[in-house]
Amino acid sequence: MSDASALTKREDDAPDVGELTPPDRTLMGPGPSDVHPRVLKAMSTPLVGHLDPSFVEIMDEVQELLRYTFRTDNKWTIPVSGTGSASMEAAIGNLVEPGDTMLVPTNGYFGGRMKSMAERAGGEVVEVTAPWGEPLDPVDVERAFDEHQPDVFGFVHAETSTGVLQPNVPELTEIAHDHDALVIADTVTSLGGVELRVDEWGIDAAYSGPQKCLSCPPGASPLTLNDRAMDKVLDRDERPRSWYLDLSLLEGYWGDDRAYHHTAPITNVYALREALRLVAEEGIEARWARHREVAGDLKAGLQDLGLEMNAPDEYWLPSLNAVRVPDGIDDGAVIDHLLAEYDLEIASGLGDLEGDIWRIGCMGRSARPKNVEYVLAALEDALAEQGF
Repeated sequence: MSDASALTKREDDAPDVGELTPPDRTLMGPGPSDVHPRVLKAMSTPLVGHLDPSFVEIMDEVQELLRYTFRTDNKWTIPVSGTGSASMEAAIGNLVEPGDTMLVPTNGYFGGRMKSMAERAGGEVVEVTAPWGEPLDPVDVERAFDEHQPDVFGFVHAETSTGVLQPNVPELTEIAHDHDALVIADTVTSLGGVELRVDEWGIDAAYSGPQKCLSCPPGASPLTLNDRAMDKVLDRDERPRSWYLDLSLLEGYWGDDRAYHHTAPITNVYALREALRLVAEEGIEARWARHREVAGDLKAGLQDLGLEMNAPDEYWLPSLNAVRVPDGIDDGAVIDHLLAEYDLEIASGLGDLEGDIWRIGCMGRSARPKNVEYVLAALEDALAEQGF
């Protein structure tokens, strides 16, 4: 076969894939949320190298903006290259050593993920029990500490699977520190959307994702550690099981030396920088207030439709509204109707609450009055289709 005929054959075998034309959805699920046009524009700017002097300046700016958003002065504040699960595994996989004991909650899906990651890191896992849909009780946390004396305590600040916001965070961290334990907070659905004060509340390490209240595409995920937590990372007897997420190596790239470790997702860092600029321009406390106000209107509208929230008022999570599915209503049919007729995304429940709730996000750019009006009208129509 000649070179020309071989080339023709390869061309004939090439997949016939058209232009990229995803639908233009209104994103009101548990994430991702709607992305600001400025963030999308930032992603279209030219690439530079991940060690280019101009990119090093961008890295510095992203770290400073993350400190502002986390409300922390932690030097070790970085975007981990990967989704929120990568920053989660970086925190747990570096702070839990083989032989350590980690205390995790049972009150939602992501406490279970903490457990799995800690076990993979070689840790022994013990649990503090609370029902799905309720926060942890400090009395139960203290009892668990007295019984098990864990080295690390993890809790979920904003539980995406139940719509519950954990109150009394400073009380929980004080209990842990009184027992000489480190505290890891899951802030995936709270960072940039509900009140979070890493330093003031005594949180040693916190991880998050960019696609929720920051309204940024996933790919570079916030993580912060204080000096106490980073000291443990640097003094480990055994290296973490993940080379890619080894914070003692990432410290060389995001620290003072800027030494090569991996090729950072440059475009995602651009996007995160612009999303965090929007946070700073709005003001973090004003942003928290906007989420409370807009989500409060959503909550009131849902109740006017005759729907019941999964979380009691005192534990309500503005950024993620968990709504009970009424008796006789097919939750999946409602989700499908919204997607097909309105290009509107909400989500069903996870784990123990699968089929029992809808999860309606009100996060970042999606937390706007027009989105609330739209989802309420569409949901009323979808419910009417089933005779509600």
